[in-house]
Amino acid sequence: MKLRIIDVLYRLRLFFIPYLAILITCLIIKLTHSREDIYFTVNHHHNHFFDDFFSYATDLGNGIAAVIILIVMLLYSYRNTFLLATSFAITSVLAQIVKRIFHSPRPSLYFKDELTHIYFVKGIKILSTNSFPSGHTVQAFTIAVVLAYVARQKRWGFIALLFALFIGYSRMYLSQHFFEDVVAGSIIGTITTVIWLTIIDSKPFLHSLKWKHGLLKKHR
Repeated sequence: MKLRIIDVLYRLRLFFIPYLAILITCLIIKLTHSREDIYFTVNHHHNHFFDDFFSYATDLGNGIAAVIILIVMLLYSYRNTFLLATSFAITSVLAQIVKRIFHSPRPSLYFKDELTHIYFVKGIKILSTNSFPSGHTVQAFTIAVVLAYVARQKRWGFIALLFALFIGYSRMYLSQHFFEDVVAGSIIGTITTVIWLTIIDSKPFLHSLKWKHGLLKKHR
């Protein structure tokens, strides 16, 4: 089975088309507004409900969601489990490499002289370095792309995109990242995963009957 990137993107159309529109909008915002303007616009809009919501939601981008989804996938499809596990591993490593190359300050360090003007959510440990890109966002978009790719009902692609967007926004809301960190994270997670799926899902072994089954649905 020989896959082309265009084949993968077609399967992801209900994820990728709206994502592309959102990405273009984000790039326009970045070109027309300063880092400071974007950061403080987000930071000044908060309430107790979203403090609690994003405090918990953001953890879905740190690997917890991937582990839960992998366990469920393992019950039904070795192929899908393999696709997610390998995609997640590759993009996570790539994100850490890029972080250490740029070693950029997070908002708490960047605005160290203006901390009294910043709203921090209580109970959240605020980090100070390796801001670019947002690792949570990379991982969230990786999960979203794979789920959209393997889903039988392609409308789940849009739901997966919403999940990734919530994770990305939570990183800004909690003052852990800047806007460009999140945008870059979404690009790395999406593009790297699309390329990897194009390469790995072309391998014949993944389409054998054995790999189509899982622990609850064993091949006879």
